[in-house]
Amino acid sequence: MKILITGVTGFVGSHLAEYLLDLNEGHQIYGLCRWRSPKDNLEKIYNKISLLDADLGDLSALIRHFDAIKPDIIFHLAAQSYVLTSFNSPIQTLWSNVLGTANLLEAVRITKIDPVIHICSSSEVYGQVTEADLPIKESCPFRPASPYAVSKVGEDMLAFQYWTSYGLKTIRTRMFTHTGPRRGDVFALSFFAKQVAAGEIGLKPPVINVGNLKSVRTFCDVRDAVRAYWILVNRCTHGEVYNIGGNRTTTIGEALDMLLSFAKQKFEIRADPQLMRPSDVTLQVPCIDKFKNETGWQPQIPFEKTLKDILDYWRDELSRNPWKALTVVK
Repeated sequence: MKILITGVTGFVGSHLAEYLLDLNEGHQIYGLCRWRSPKDNLEKIYNKISLLDADLGDLSALIRHFDAIKPDIIFHLAAQSYVLTSFNSPIQTLWSNVLGTANLLEAVRITKIDPVIHICSSSEVYGQVTEADLPIKESCPFRPASPYAVSKVGEDMLAFQYWTSYGLKTIRTRMFTHTGPRRGDVFALSFFAKQVAAGEIGLKPPVINVGNLKSVRTFCDVRDAVRAYWILVNRCTHGEVYNIGGNRTTTIGEALDMLLSFAKQKFEIRADPQLMRPSDVTLQVPCIDKFKNETGWQPQIPFEKTLKDILDYWRDELSRNPWKALTVVK
């Protein structure tokens, strides 16, 4: 089977590629990436997949690759995925996520290939909900609270429209908070773990800079997430949308406390106004019954293991590349 992953060099994309290779089912894995994208996340599998040079903004490149490969499955994971950045770069966020997705779907339509297409939306589309909305179901109204969330509404609805209008076999997911080793340091738990690792080896003072610690999140390990995505494209209904998420609900502050329990020394917690969002989504607890009932999937990796693995990743990364600690020194 030919499987194409957009955003393969990223956090989720690289874990998905590893998972598919570990299945040992003989799949041909192709990854769409820009020539300038860092390849660090593919260190273990670089020679086991085929990388395709293309930008989602270049429709002609997508058409050329799709026509040559004719993938059976497309996992569309590429995106500008950082909420805080979207406030500073709203146009770039909308351009990458909405127009990039439109180009991808157009390329499929124009080449007349017939893959199953996973479109990765986000729980951010639900915005700030009330306690009465919990747990959040797929029927919850959209209340996007950031340009990123607006862009994911656009992706989500484009996927639905191309299914309705042209019969493209899209399946949408609204993934709730997921994390794990190799998560970018602009995301809370990975940012905290990087600061802990840098402090332990003396690359920065023993201080953890934080934003809003009161937000409630339900966490899922990325390795459970990519397993869910593979099940999704094989068992779920085309044209439908599914919430996917973990089973550990906690505040960001409580998660930080748990992470610090694995640290080798004490740290001071310091609020940083620059890490606060202009508007925030502070209550994200998913109802994943639709996906579980249709597939039998359950998250398996304990949250404690996720946190330990993130911290160990940064300990190893900074010991080999101490210059990477520069982005957390304040």
